[in-house]
Amino acid sequence: RRRLSLLAVEPLLFLATLSMGLQSPLATQYLWDRLGAEHGYSDRNRTDSGGCGDSNATADPLRQEVEALVSHWNLYINLGGFFVCLFSVTLLGAWSDGVGRRPALILATAGMALQTAIYLLVMHLELHVAFFLLGRIVSGLTGDFNLILAGCFSYVADTSERRARTFRVAILEACLGTAGMVASIGGGQWRKAQGYIQPFWLAFAASLAATLYAVFFLQESVKQKKAAKLFTLRHYKAVYRLYTVPERPSSRWKLALYSLAFFVIVTVHFGAKDLYVLYELGFPLCWASDLIGYGSAASYLAYLSSLAGLRLLQLCLEDTWVAEIGLISNIAGLVVISLATTTPLMFTGYGILFLSMAATPVIRSKFSKLVSETEHGALFASLACVQGLCSLVATGVFNSLYPATLHFMRGFPFLFGAVLLLIPAAILGWIQIWDSKHNYNDFQDASLSPTKD
Repeated sequence: RRRLSLLAVEPLLFLATLSMGLQSPLATQYLWDRLGAEHGYSDRNRTDSGGCGDSNATADPLRQEVEALVSHWNLYINLGGFFVCLFSVTLLGAWSDGVGRRPALILATAGMALQTAIYLLVMHLELHVAFFLLGRIVSGLTGDFNLILAGCFSYVADTSERRARTFRVAILEACLGTAGMVASIGGGQWRKAQGYIQPFWLAFAASLAATLYAVFFLQESVKQKKAAKLFTLRHYKAVYRLYTVPERPSSRWKLALYSLAFFVIVTVHFGAKDLYVLYELGFPLCWASDLIGYGSAASYLAYLSSLAGLRLLQLCLEDTWVAEIGLISNIAGLVVISLATTTPLMFTGYGILFLSMAATPVIRSKFSKLVSETEHGALFASLACVQGLCSLVATGVFNSLYPATLHFMRGFPFLFGAVLLLIPAAILGWIQIWDSKHNYNDFQDASLSPTKD
C-alpha cells in the first residue's frame, strides 16, 4: 500500500543534519572544557559565563596551549574519520547504483548513530578523548555524513524530472540549513542549562530515527536493481570513466575545472566551519555556549538565505553570475570575520555571508548537465569523494594553520580562505565566457548556413 512519505528523502536528511549539527560544536566545547580542566586552565581563568580573562589573556601561554591542543585533537579526530570516508564513500556510492539507495543510506545513518553512542560513552565514563577518534573512524567506514548527502542527492535525481530537479535540490539544501539552525540554537542553550550529556542523547535519537526511517518508510528509488559486489574495483572505475570517457569531448576539461572549483569552495567552507567555535571561544570574543549556538545558527542561516537569493537572482542572471555574486558574499564575510574583535562585528561577518552557499548548487547543476542520466550515481559518488577529500584537506590545513598563526593574527585562516575563493571565481567566469563565445559562434554558423543553399 502506497504511503505519502515513501518518496520523501528530506526527513532523513533533516534528522541526520540535526544529529551532526548537535555533535560538532558541542564536541569542540567538550574538548575545550575537558582538556582545559586537565591542564588546570578552566579552573584558573575561565568561567561558564564565557569570560576568558582580561586583555592580557591573549598572551597567556596556558590559554594558548589549551587552544592549540583542542585544535590538534580536532585535527586528529577529523583526519581519522575523513581519511577512511574518502575511500568508503566512493565505494558505497557507486555500489548503490546496483543495489539501490536505501542500503547505502541505512548503512551511513547507522554508522552515525554508532559514532554518537561512542561519544556518549566517552562523556558518561570520562574515557580518554582519543575514543572520539574511534567513533569518527567507525562512522567513516560506513560512509559518514558525506554518503548521506550523496545518497540523498542521488535519490532526488532518481525520482525527479530534469526540469524540477533544481527545486528538489533546493529543498534538500533548505533541510541542511533548517536542521543546522535548530541544532545550533537548541544545542547551545541546552548545554548551558544541563551540560553535554542530554543534547548528545538527542543527537543519538535523531541519527537512530534517520536509520529507522530509511529502513521502514523510504521507498527504493532505483527502478532496476541488480546484484552487485561491494568490494570490487568496478565502482572506482565507474567514477574514473566520468573524467576519461566523457559523453562529449568538451566535458572532460569542464568536469576537471568544475571539480577544482567545487573542491576549493567546499574546502574553505569546511575549514572555516571547523574553526568558528574555537575562534569564538578565544580572546577577545570569549563567547559562552549560548552565543556559540547563535553563531552556528547564523552560519547555517546562509543555506536558506542563499537559496532565496538564488531563486530571485535567477530571474535576471545566468546561474554562473549568481554563483559569482555568492562567492563575493563569501569572500567579504570571511574578511570581516578575520578582523572581528567584538560580538557585533562577528555577527556582521555572518550577515555578509548571506549568499555564500549559492555557488555549490550551481556547480552541482553544471555537473549534472555534463553526464548522461545513467551516470548520475557515479557522478554523485565522485562529488562525495571530492567532498570527503575537501574535509581531509580542510581539517589538515586550517586546523594546523590556526595554532601556527595565533601569535600574530587569530583570524588569518579566514583571510586565507577568502583569498583561495578567488580561484573558483576565476574558473566559473572563464568557463561562462568560453561557453558564451562558443554558443555565439554556433549561432552564427547556423544563421549563415541557409544562405549557402
